[in-house]
Amino acid sequence: MEHYKIGYVAGVFDLFHIGHLNLIRRAKEHCDYLIAGVLEDELVQRFKNKLPYIPFEERLQIVEAIKYVDKAVKVDITNIDKMDAWRAFHFDCFFSGDDWKDSPSWIQDQINLRAVGADLQYFSYTKGTSSTQLREAINRHE
Repeated sequence: MEHYKIGYVAGVFDLFHIGHLNLIRRAKEHCDYLIAGVLEDELVQRFKNKLPYIPFEERLQIVEAIKYVDKAVKVDITNIDKMDAWRAFHFDCFFSGDDWKDSPSWIQDQINLRAVGADLQYFSYTKGTSSTQLREAINRHE
């Protein structure tokens, strides 16, 4: 994988765990400047039909504090689309976990980004701890 000037990674980053850290760390290894987008609560509710356990402002502060992140930004309806995010942040590469890799919309996103000189790169999904597993464990103990 090549090295980029500006990288971008986005996520909910709820119940922050090693998989999130691995994604952010690997993204930073491949760029000089990393922007991390954190989805606002309303978007999470809209797309996942559930609210995050940790409120947006707290998740943003957690992501901002990570040494690999140069800038943390809010992801809302104006920049959830990858091309809108590219227009807002002018990144050279969008980094994502590979759980989206074969999705038709993400394949199209890769085509669209390459048309403007940006790239879309995937990292292997971290085995082990996941947000879903953490949510299930919390729900068992409530």
